[in-house]
Amino acid sequence: MNRDIWPRIHGASAHFPIALVLFSFALDAAGHLFSRLAVRRGLHAAGYWSMLLGAAGTVPAVVSGLAMTKGVMLGHDALRYHHLFAWPAFAVIIGIAAWRSLGGGSANERPPLGYVAAAALAAVLVSGAGYWGGEMLIGR
Repeated sequence: MNRDIWPRIHGASAHFPIALVLFSFALDAAGHLFSRLAVRRGLHAAGYWSMLLGAAGTVPAVVSGLAMTKGVMLGHDALRYHHLFAWPAFAVIIGIAAWRSLGGGSANERPPLGYVAAAALAAVLVSGAGYWGGEMLIGR
């Protein structure tokens, strides 16, 4: 296989979970601010599906990243910082997606504030991973 394919797959697949996790957090946070039930339910439903799709999108991003680095888990310089954000982000995203989907509630129910706080942490971590991933390409 062409060795240049993994960076392309990783670059393409990594943007989906970044965008969807940030979007999901924003939707669920906004849903806690609205009093109108229909608006709140719509925001939470969109947040629910965005997080589930974002979590699913982390799998090809992680697999392609591991293939690209030949299994090196930390590395050095920007790669180390990228992984120091990416691995916790992956764990938190998978964990909160499981929490949200297996928690017994429907997609349009208001998630607990603890979930929204965990989603905020996921958003920060995935943003940091994205930043350091870009630093590897652009440099300082």
